[in-house]
Formats: sequence, C-alpha cells, structure tokens
Amino acid sequence: MSDLVHSEPTVGSFIFRSLRRYPDRTAFSWNGRTMSYAAALELIGRLQAVFSARGLGRGNTIAMLAGNRAEAWCAKVAAQASGIGVTDLHPFGAAPDQAYQVADSAADALIVDCPRFAERAAELIGRFERERHVFSLGPSDFGVDLLAAAESAGAAGPVDVASGEDVSTLKYTGGTTGRPKGVLRRHASALRASLVLLSDFEFPNEPRYLATAPISHVTGTNIEPTLALGGTVHLLDGFDPDAVLATIARERINTALFVPTMIYALLDHPDLDRTDLSSLELLLYGASSMSPSLLSEGIERLGPVFAQLYGQTECYPISYLRKSDHADSSLIGSCGMPVGNCEVTVRGDDGNEVPAGEPGEICVRGPVVMERYVNQPDVTAEALQGDWLHTGDIAYRDDRGYLHIVDRKKDMIVSGGFNVFPREVEDALTGHDAVSVAAVYGVADDKWGEAVTATVVLRPGHEVTPDELIRHVKSVKGSVQAPKQIRVVEELPRTPVGKIDKKALRAQWGPRS
Repeated sequence: MSDLVHSEPTVGSFIFRSLRRYPDRTAFSWNGRTMSYAAALELIGRLQAVFSARGLGRGNTIAMLAGNRAEAWCAKVAAQASGIGVTDLHPFGAAPDQAYQVADSAADALIVDCPRFAERAAELIGRFERERHVFSLGPSDFGVDLLAAAESAGAAGPVDVASGEDVSTLKYTGGTTGRPKGVLRRHASALRASLVLLSDFEFPNEPRYLATAPISHVTGTNIEPTLALGGTVHLLDGFDPDAVLATIARERINTALFVPTMIYALLDHPDLDRTDLSSLELLLYGASSMSPSLLSEGIERLGPVFAQLYGQTECYPISYLRKSDHADSSLIGSCGMPVGNCEVTVRGDDGNEVPAGEPGEICVRGPVVMERYVNQPDVTAEALQGDWLHTGDIAYRDDRGYLHIVDRKKDMIVSGGFNVFPREVEDALTGHDAVSVAAVYGVADDKWGEAVTATVVLRPGHEVTPDELIRHVKSVKGSVQAPKQIRVVEELPRTPVGKIDKKALRAQWGPRS
C-alpha cells in the first residue's frame, strides 16, 4: 500500500479549504480596510506566482520581518503552500539577533514590511553573506515590491505543492537563556497544532478575533482556527490600551489573546469599567504566569471569559485551563490539563516520574513537539533526552491531573541553601494592593550565595516603600522567600517576545557583598 494513502493535509491545503468555504466573508479588518476570504485566496495565488518566477520553491527558506498586516500573512501562506519554509523575524528584535536568524536559517529570501522596517532592512541586507532575494511589502528603495509584482502576475489560482514532510516554519526561541535556537516544524506537525486548538480551545462559533501582539508569533496561531470557523481577524499593529478598548466595543470583539502585562494595563485603565466589553466570550492569556490576585480581579470585572494557554516554541500547545475551571479557586494558579494530542509527565532530576503534589520538570511527547533545533545537535539531544521534550518548567500535578507551574528550572534561586521559586514571591508581591507587576530573580551574594531580589512596578496612584513590600512578603511567605532588596521602577525591560528580561534586571544590580 502506498504511503500516500496515509498522508496528511498541509497547512496550505487546510487554509485554502477555509478560504474557499466562506468567499464573501471578511477575513481581515484593519485601519478601516478589509480583505475578504476570496481576496486573500487570490492574493496568495498571485504571490505564489511571484515566488515561482524567481526560482523560489520546495526546499527554500524565506525570512520575514513584518508587522500585523494581512498581506504579510498571505505571503507566509503562499510560501508554505509552495513548499518554502518561513522564519519570522520578531518585529521588536535587535538587529544582531535578526541577522543571526537569517544566517542560521540559511534563508534564501527576505521579505520586509515597508516603510515600517526600511531602516532595519538596509541594515540586514548589509549583513548578508551570500546573495538573497529581497522583497518589500510596498514601495521601497530596495528589492522587489512584492505586492506590485503580485498585481502584475495576473490571475493565478493558489496551488498547494507542499507535502506533510516539507518544512513549514523555523521558529526561533526568545533567547532568554542564551543565543536563540531555531525550532524546526514540518507541515504535519504545524497543522496538528491548529487542529488541537480547534478541538481544545473554546472558540466562539464565528470568532471576531483581536490580534494586537505580533502575529508572527503566538498571537498568529489563532488566525487559522478563526478562519476555519468563518470568523474575522481584527489587526492592531501593537498594543495600545485605548485602541484595544475602542476596537472591542466598536467591532464587538468576542475573542482575544493577551499576555498578562497587557491585561494588567487594561485593569489599570480608567475607561475599562465604562467601556462596553459585553461581547467578549474568550480572553486567552499566556506566555508568562499571571498574578492570581489580578486574575481574580479580571474575572470579577470582565466576567468568566478567561482561559489560559500553556506551551513553548518547542511544543505548542501543551495544556489549557478552561473558562469554567477558573470558577474553582484551587485552579487559579494552574495552567490546566494537557491538550488532547499531548502526553505530559512530571519528572525529577533522576528522570523518574514524581508522585502527584511533588514538583518536577514538565516533559512532553506528541505530534506537536519540535523535530529538532537547526544546527544544534547537542542541544537537541539534551532537550529530547529519554524520548521526552524537557521543557525546563517546574510544576506539580494535582490528584485530578491539572498542572501547576512553580517556575522555570533555570530561574530557581538557591539562597542560603534553600530553593526559592521566583513565581511564588512574585505572586506574593502582586498580592499587595500597590503592586501591578513584579519580577523576582537571584543576584550573586557573598553571604547567601544568591540574594532574592525584586523589581516592581506600582499601580497608578499607589505608593509603598521597598521595606514595606519586604515585610509584606515575609508575612505571606516567610523570611527565606522575602527579597533582600527591592527596586521600584516605572517599567520593566522586556525581551522581543514580551517576557520580562530578568537578565537585564540582574545586570543592573551587580553582585552583593
């Protein structure tokens, strides 16, 4: 029997099916403009013709630097359906990291959103070590205007020539613990991720999805499920609380994905309670832990619409905490149950599974786990040792099977011989009425080995001293977990993927003696 009998659909064939099913509906809406399902399908076909005419096809890789634009999403799908792998450069990334990614992925072409990234494009092009195709999304002083070329290509129906074994994406990790790593995912794995989102996440029947964070990363994973359900993706190119609230009210948004800091900003916004947010049905949050006290406040003010997603570049999604689970106070700190196509275990340093209630490392296996890190076989072998993906996240499993993340394995602080998990201290700090966001980390210390250290952002109109906060943590968690030093700042530094940059915070203190 031919192996083709058991072949799976590709990302392109799945998307084409959705776009053909609802031709007259609005696929994307942004800045007063719209793009129908039929128009998106047509543009994808024209873009494929442009790639083909320039010799780009199966086995090639395209790097893309773009904001939240419908045309950028269409270009990505056109590449994938042509058998071309795509590596997204983070819009907020630094030039050295972006140049490293272009080189490490061996990209054959670069697509840049102009004029937004024209200056960065010139810098990247100057770093190219070999000849590459360069395209711009619109007029520019460099490369080929991809949209003009697509218009000149004439009518060209989209064709899916990829296979399930072709590379779909090379996603790069955030680099919080070193040089970013390229995570290779083929079509079969990428499509299974979309299918499990459809089956496990609680999308409304016709989503009106608000995308504010870069769609090149986790926010973009909800686009395919939204279109499969006949919904509309509303694009904002960046998070602005005023624009978010106005868009939800005006467009009757029923689905959104925010990182916790975005939710904190909305909770602190003076217009929150007088904005009509009644259309919201599903508010997904993830990427980092959320303060239990602020999550409870969000549920009280916005209603039972919150659901948590958990995953990482190497495997997404891993688990999901349903809206109804949030009604159980014992689950407020949980990241949910494993999704349907993921097997999850919690293991100790000896590699054996630990009993319920005991902390260990989350290890995962399943069809959505990465194949490997590109060009890093030793790191790949370490991550996949024992036939499990080792996530680096420390958690315990309760008697019902819900996962409760304690912290990142590499973030654990050893202070005076005791293990301190920063998340527990962060939750204690944000439990104080004056604290909006907290970051806890270890700083080298002659006496303690590592001193528990915190940097916090206060809520508008509140004042509190570092000593008061230290006493607060002592009263909640005890003296071992209490920070030895706290700094109050206006804003915390963040990595390109929106996570708090603890490396930068740690460097600001220097060693204690």
